[in-house]
Amino acid sequence: MQPEQLSRELREGTSAFLTRRRGIVGLSLVSIASMGFITLYQMGLIEHLPDPPLPLMDADKVDASGEAYEKLSTPDATLGLLSYSVTIILASMGGKQRASEQPYLPLALMAKVLIDAGQAGRLTVDQWTRHRAFCFLCLVAAGATFGTVPLAVAEARAAYEHAMS
Repeated sequence: MQPEQLSRELREGTSAFLTRRRGIVGLSLVSIASMGFITLYQMGLIEHLPDPPLPLMDADKVDASGEAYEKLSTPDATLGLLSYSVTIILASMGGKQRASEQPYLPLALMAKVLIDAGQAGRLTVDQWTRHRAFCFLCLVAAGATFGTVPLAVAEARAAYEHAMS
């Protein structure tokens, strides 16, 4: 596919799969925004993460914990930024017919959003079991992440059926 055609399809195309892919991009950007604010805190650019005045909310406690810095000797929110960027790239790759023309792309996206959702679920459980507190921005990112899974299913199913035929 020529780049000009891809540009047109991604911006102006109308298909159920493209609509869902746009939803995945939008939800991933919500997660990136959340991770961006947490990164500001974890890197010392801001001194406090705001939480709504609800019981059990303590983002500072959760996001300053040792567990938040143990992977690759970096704040975990920076890894989240990278991960959600990869999800956006996978959702953005290929034209509106990619399920039949490049079936590996929807299948890779499905795998990626499942991994993201599993990680978001694990981190949400860890907030409670390790800290008895939650980070509101983390919950926003987790909710957005969970929302990507059903959006990826139909195209992945179509890609799988095409690949198996």
